Amino acid sequence: MYINQTIIKYFIIKGISDVSELKITIFIVVLLIYLIILGGNMVIFGLVCMDPHLHTPMYFFLANLSIIDMTCPTVTLHKILTSFITGDKTVSFFGCMTQTFMIGSLTIDELFILTAMSYDRYMAICNPLSYNLIMNYRTCALLASSCWVLGFILPIPLIGILSSFSCYSSIEINHFFCDIVLLMKMTCSNSSVLDTLFFIEGLFLFTISPFFLTFVPYIFIIVAIIRIRSSTGRRKAFYTCSSHLTVVVLLYSILISQYMKPSSLDSNKLYALINAAAVPLLNPLIYSFKNKDVKRALRRRVGWLT
Repeated sequence: MYINQTIIKYFIIKGISDVSELKITIFIVVLLIYLIILGGNMVIFGLVCMDPHLHTPMYFFLANLSIIDMTCPTVTLHKILTSFITGDKTVSFFGCMTQTFMIGSLTIDELFILTAMSYDRYMAICNPLSYNLIMNYRTCALLASSCWVLGFILPIPLIGILSSFSCYSSIEINHFFCDIVLLMKMTCSNSSVLDTLFFIEGLFLFTISPFFLTFVPYIFIIVAIIRIRSSTGRRKAFYTCSSHLTVVVLLYSILISQYMKPSSLDSNKLYALINAAAVPLLNPLIYSFKNKDVKRALRRRVGWLT
């Protein structure tokens, strides 16, 4: 549906697939994944809050990551679920801009929280004697709050400019959420300033900067692990950062595939779905449920677990 030079008051979210026979299957799969995401991350967050043995910097940042992993799928997947129940695929212009802002903000939060976690691992492996002195509660709280504030502030210029456009070539968004890239392509207003700002912020502030700040500590970590003489010590040191490195590589691979390289709309939907559902689903498994500390905490809190 194309509307030239028309002020838009609402959009229509087309969803994952137009095939009516798949709607029930998609709804059931998305609902199950969403419930597992909420359940897994709520368990992790609850354990970190309640168990004193998990009151360490690594689990403090993990609790922050769990909040993001519960909130982001709620923001991105809710329209799939509500549209199936109500049949209403429309979203107001303000609601669409709010969703776009929340997705951008939470993505930035996650990237910077992962960056903070990389420095925590660097201190734990490369400076173990001063780790407790430097990575105290004040430092961790300052790092986490800085990540949340940056995540809130950085998308504001982009969304501010985008929301000032009232003219779009279509009211249909061929996605399952309000994707900023699609909205930028759909606007019939002059978006040259927005395109330039999106390139600068998206490439440097949202991608290269956190990527560089996340992986530089691992150069020193790898050097420190190589210098450890005993094989047991090397395995233990590598184990402490392997989960974090796995999540970081997975997340950046998906984001690069979704936004940084040319791909079809169906491919973008797939990468977006993986980012919205698979990453928050895998985080508790990768980070915690294979972790001995978390297993012990589960046994302490739920006595019948073995």
